[in-house]
Amino acid sequence: MKKIHRALISVSDKSGLENLLQVLAEYSIEIISTGGTLKKIKELGYPAKAVEEITGFPEMMNGRVKTLHPKIHGGLLALRDNLDHVKAMEAHGILPIDLVVVNLYPFEQVTEKPAVSTELAIENIDIGGPSMIRSAAKNYRDVCVLVSPNQYEKFIAEFRQNDGKISKETRFQFAMEAFTRTAAYDLAISRFFESKTQEDPSIKILTLEKKQNLRYGENPHQKAAFYVEMSKKIPWKQLHGKELSFNNLLDLDAAIEMGITLQKDFCALLKHTNPCGVAAGKGQLENLRKAMQSDPVSFFGGIAVFSEAVQKEAAEEISKHFMEIIVAPAFTSEALSIFQQKKNLRLIEVDFAQVAEKFTKNLRYAAGGYLLQDTDRTFASEKDLEKKTNATLTKEDIE
Repeated sequence: MKKIHRALISVSDKSGLENLLQVLAEYSIEIISTGGTLKKIKELGYPAKAVEEITGFPEMMNGRVKTLHPKIHGGLLALRDNLDHVKAMEAHGILPIDLVVVNLYPFEQVTEKPAVSTELAIENIDIGGPSMIRSAAKNYRDVCVLVSPNQYEKFIAEFRQNDGKISKETRFQFAMEAFTRTAAYDLAISRFFESKTQEDPSIKILTLEKKQNLRYGENPHQKAAFYVEMSKKIPWKQLHGKELSFNNLLDLDAAIEMGITLQKDFCALLKHTNPCGVAAGKGQLENLRKAMQSDPVSFFGGIAVFSEAVQKEAAEEISKHFMEIIVAPAFTSEALSIFQQKKNLRLIEVDFAQVAEKFTKNLRYAAGGYLLQDTDRTFASEKDLEKKTNATLTKEDIE
């Protein structure tokens, strides 16, 4: 195990920082820090040295250059059991750094905002942070690296249990998570630049994070899990009911796409991704009744999707039938109370407009490769129809 003597802390997300500092102070760990983090540490009453005191160079270029210096990266990358490395450190006055606590500029959060400028996005690309993370993770045998406040609890528990030391196994685990984080961060940046061009990229990278293990796949003998792109948030929220299954998620996708296509004043009933009934333009309750009349049998155990917040009357009507999922932009408190009487009924709140705006590509596995295409959200109108008969068509015929 390696004992920690010196830590470098530079974080955008300062949650959990005070607890971490308290523990480090108990073991008299020397702290080096930068900018806003240094200010916060001192406000909390803990001593810390500015990076400039270590490097001999001031922070410059509006903070673009702070930690990119041999006295920082030498302290991270030097192998403590390599005599040449040790001599180089001594010759150049480089101090070993044993712990790196860095989380990055919030590029993903900034670029999630609508109409964010390219200039603002670029200023939120962290350079020094990923460099320190990678240096520390590469040298995990001697350095421990933390990239998220979610890791602090695990670190603190082992740090205290082992009297200021962290095991090689834990350092390896943290290093793996560090490289995963920098990969996801770079992917988010790449995706942002990709969004500024109409060309499909020659290299397409996907970084997926497991959200949950599923009980099984399409059939009970198939293992399955639900993954989400690390740089994106799912645009829906489950408010009630048991976990979604593999088939539920496929149905939910079909329901969301229908919501985007039909847009307003509609109700649709689906089963196994197929519409059983759709009605629009009659008001929520009447739309629901018309949709059920389209096929009174097949929608049993399916999904109901509404274009507007579900009202009490529609909730009472649909609750007379067994349904797996209700999808809508919102639910009134009365509707929620009615639905929540069925403990397994899944209630999904979804922002159809956000999906339409942010999820514009469709990717699927096929023949040993992947097919990528624009998502088809066109909705044919009367002007798009081409008449192929000499008969006179009524409005009802066209509809």
